[in-house]
Amino acid sequence: MSSTVLVTGGAGFIGAHLVPQLLDRGDRVRILDNMSRGDRGRIAAWVATGRVELVEQDIRYGGAVHQAMTGCDRVVHLAAVSINKSEADPYESIDINVVGSNNVFKAAADHGVRRVVFASSASVYGDPETLPMAEDGPLHPLTPYCIAKHTGEQLLDYYSRRSELSWFALRFFNVYGPGQKPTAYYTSVINHFVQRLRAGEPPVIDGEGAQSMDFVHVHDVARAIVMALDADAARADVPVNIGTGIDTSVAELARTLIAAVGVDVEPQFRPRDVLVSRRAADISRALDVLGWKPTIDLRTGMQDLVDSEIA
Repeated sequence: MSSTVLVTGGAGFIGAHLVPQLLDRGDRVRILDNMSRGDRGRIAAWVATGRVELVEQDIRYGGAVHQAMTGCDRVVHLAAVSINKSEADPYESIDINVVGSNNVFKAAADHGVRRVVFASSASVYGDPETLPMAEDGPLHPLTPYCIAKHTGEQLLDYYSRRSELSWFALRFFNVYGPGQKPTAYYTSVINHFVQRLRAGEPPVIDGEGAQSMDFVHVHDVARAIVMALDADAARADVPVNIGTGIDTSVAELARTLIAAVGVDVEPQFRPRDVLVSRRAADISRALDVLGWKPTIDLRTGMQDLVDSEIA
């Protein structure tokens, strides 16, 4: 059944992959975005279909959020200030990521929205004590961004207990793919390696390259969001990891990208003390609750990224 979905931050990286999936299944989409980083050309093409509306506003303004929420059945909340900017300006981070999120959730509850899907983050775990990282494991958010994501989950729980609203907080791991900004905090290493490889230079790795991440393709992330919009309300009101369950070391990433770019170089290792951290998601809840599992493996995804015009 088609519906009207409000997507905050829908002009951004994940929105660029989510909105087409929503349109393909017959939904109407209202994008609430301040367009500080959005692609106006892409938005204009969507609006021209007659099924997408842009509300150029900021989630910090409660009245604007309430107005944008009118007539929407479901909500995807993507809008946020990134993790690196949150440490540079904690005030703005709390203002947007906590106050803004509260505006979205409160408006959703007031308007009788039945489902909110919130873009949370694996950063709520901090440095994991064990792998894989499970939703019920210990949380140690370390920055204003991470703290705000955890707070957002708690706010959703608060409003769901006082309304008909149900929710999923999708804890995204290291999201990558075509269209990502070069400055993306957790995956900037990809862009750095690709730039060097395209210049015929080897990637330079600190230490032995044992530090790892769980890279999940943005197409699969968008799929997870769509599936969370439809999932059974009886299974809702929980956080859900969205990753691959595979911890890919920086050294392995470098070799995968060397093959994708097609250059004959070897990674260079820069001896230095490095805090080796590892990340890998326990994705059993995603399969159980959403019916979701990743479909794009690292090699295919990195080739897709390298081949894209925006990579």
